[in-house]
Amino acid sequence: MNMHPNARFARTASAPATMRAAVLTAPKKFEVVDVPLPDPGPNEVRVRLHGCGVCASNVTPWMGPEWMTFPTEPGGLGHEGWGIVDALGKNVRNLREGDAVTTLFQKSYADFDVGPACQVIALPPALQSAPMPGEPLGCAVNVFRRASIQRGQSVAVIGLGFLGLLLVRLAVLAGATVVAVAKKQEAQARALGLGAHVAVSPEDAPAAARTYSQVGQFDCVIEATGQQQPLDLAAALTATRGRLVVAGYHQDGSRQVDMQLWNWKGIDVINAHERDPSIYIEGIQRALSLVVEGELDPEPLFTHRLPLERLNAALELAAERPPDFVKSLVLMS
Repeated sequence: MNMHPNARFARTASAPATMRAAVLTAPKKFEVVDVPLPDPGPNEVRVRLHGCGVCASNVTPWMGPEWMTFPTEPGGLGHEGWGIVDALGKNVRNLREGDAVTTLFQKSYADFDVGPACQVIALPPALQSAPMPGEPLGCAVNVFRRASIQRGQSVAVIGLGFLGLLLVRLAVLAGATVVAVAKKQEAQARALGLGAHVAVSPEDAPAAARTYSQVGQFDCVIEATGQQQPLDLAAALTATRGRLVVAGYHQDGSRQVDMQLWNWKGIDVINAHERDPSIYIEGIQRALSLVVEGELDPEPLFTHRLPLERLNAALELAAERPPDFVKSLVLMS
């Protein structure tokens, strides 16, 4: 039943009084607890979550660095949710209860999450029955946009996790010559399946640069690991006046850079993490269009599906990255 968009619902008839939510109580210890069901305020939406992707950025806080505080808010760290609109706050006019959506909410390791209506993206009909964490897809599209890759350019992507593999595919679609770089042969094989011209180990990347770029180094290098050594390699592989794009999330401490090298080459260094929610929404919408068009297919990269009660196991997978792993999804039912 369609409801008037200005109505504010404290709780739909089918919604419970409480919900399950994961709380990080100590390093490497998520606990699932029952908490009151949150109500949407003005201009907010409540979403009954079908699932939430597990982001590599969750690993460091899960491990308990000095800057982390416990316990987290219920559902905290989960930011790749998708599901069904469950309740509307006052003044929400562009959504209806029952709409299939993906969100930018921040507490989505739970049965429900509440957030601004402007951070909710309706899913097109073709994607409404599929797992669809829009946030990491939009992240990849926005990194690619910041990289300004053009047809005919030579591009190296260092790190072939979920983000790196999506960037390989986007660079291929743009008409670039793409060299994929990773230690694991399984990751290299996935990149080749997405259209990379060649996939090599970090040790072989300089030789690949001499083969697949006109000047022996790459027009653009995307670092997608969040680690020191790959960042060093990325700088070494970037051509004079080329672009070094930092897509990896460096959150476990400071980094050192060879500023003499960066100065001498005159490279453009781009920190490609988007922080403007409106631009993020644009990236998600573009990513969903690419999925509908068949240009981008994230489904084979969702290698593991676990229930909310096994969130710790999902984080262990993200930390250890076994050969068959790319990305975990936590499913709420």
